Amino acid sequence: MKFKRILLKLSGESLMGSQSYGISPDMLTQYAADVKAVVERGCEVSIVIGGGNIFRGLSGAAQGMDRVQGDYMGMLATLINSMALQAELEKQGIKTELLSGLAIEPICKEMSRRRAIEAMQQGRVVIIGGGTGNPFFTTDTASTLRAIEIEADVILKGTRVDGVYTADPEKDPTATKYQRLSFHEALDKKLKIMDLTAFALAESNNLPIYVFDMNRPGNLTRVVEGEEVGTLVS
Repeated sequence: MKFKRILLKLSGESLMGSQSYGISPDMLTQYAADVKAVVERGCEVSIVIGGGNIFRGLSGAAQGMDRVQGDYMGMLATLINSMALQAELEKQGIKTELLSGLAIEPICKEMSRRRAIEAMQQGRVVIIGGGTGNPFFTTDTASTLRAIEIEADVILKGTRVDGVYTADPEKDPTATKYQRLSFHEALDKKLKIMDLTAFALAESNNLPIYVFDMNRPGNLTRVVEGEEVGTLVS
């Protein structure tokens, strides 16, 4: 196994599946099954999910809403997604621990490094909602911060494309895929892998980012076991 402890970053939009809003039961089932497969192989797993399928603070601010209020609403959206994934994982027999940058009893406890590591060592999947607990930070930044805190080997950024390309492969048929990139190359080429705050945090802490297609069943296991199915940024 190439990665023993991972932080899996999922976008809220990925939970929509073919829907235009909300949470697709089919996507939840598939994601939980993929996570279960790597947990059963002995991988320690933590997960951060965005909230864009429910609410985005930035889009709220663009429509005239107070940015801070909008960001807190976005954090609550990430908790809704986290609770949905928690329910599906436990339905499939995987024990979980839901933590959050915003402590909301009795739903979840506040995120702490010790609490998260102990839960993973006990075989639980740790789901971390609520972003960083502060406005003006994205879930990209939250996932990078949490990965550093829990000493993850890598951030696995699950997307609907199979890696990082020279251009958007859904718009440009001539786009070619990168197998490996340095942080400097990704910045120079202006490849939008994560926002700049998250990227700088990952680079300064030597935390690799692996971008792959999470929507293909079994890919998470392939990545954890070392198959080159995406793009490594390090």
